[in-house]
Amino acid sequence: MRNRLIIGFVTLLTMAVAATARADVKLAYVDIQRALNDCRNGKSAKAEFRVRLEHVQAQLQGEQSEVQRLKDELDKKGPLMQPDQLQTLNQEYTRKLRDFQDDYKNTRDSLQEKDNEITGAIVRDLATIVRQLGQRNGYTMVMEKGNLLWAIPSIDITDDVIRNYDATNAKAGTLGVAPGEAPAGGGSAFGGGPQSHSSVAEPPPASTPDDAGRSTISK
Repeated sequence: MRNRLIIGFVTLLTMAVAATARADVKLAYVDIQRALNDCRNGKSAKAEFRVRLEHVQAQLQGEQSEVQRLKDELDKKGPLMQPDQLQTLNQEYTRKLRDFQDDYKNTRDSLQEKDNEITGAIVRDLATIVRQLGQRNGYTMVMEKGNLLWAIPSIDITDDVIRNYDATNAKAGTLGVAPGEAPAGGGSAFGGGPQSHSSVAEPPPASTPDDAGRSTISK
């Protein structure tokens, strides 16, 4: 009888402790991709990226058209040309094709590097805002939506994060940086981070390099 009373008391005590612990836990989550796209700095970065992308696409499409023109000329007129003329045309085609491939790769890499840089800066700012909100509002944990299987919409604080970030009017990458200290480069406080695809002009079939450039700013 005594043992049963002890067991019952321990059970009630455990349930009370668990209930108290649950009452003290305050959880929230953030949709970091939406925050990145909808915050003021994210929208500005996306607009700048599109302008830059359109400029390089126009340049690459011009180079691609010239390469295609030379290839068509080789296919149609090559068999009728004198050997020296054919060699000259073939050399010009090879040179311009190589230049186009190099320009395409360099442009893609440059766009990717710049995109990663600005995205990383904004995501670090958002992480700073999340920490501030978490401390101010007493959250036990703030999670990223992309890592959740399910959560009730009422604990989504993405709008609060965006609103508080925009209210700082801070330049991207400057939150949490001490005066005179350079912002850290690359990386994300949210694991792998958001990603999406934006492409530059595709090369002709004879010169297809790797996949087109990726953009983490727009999705």
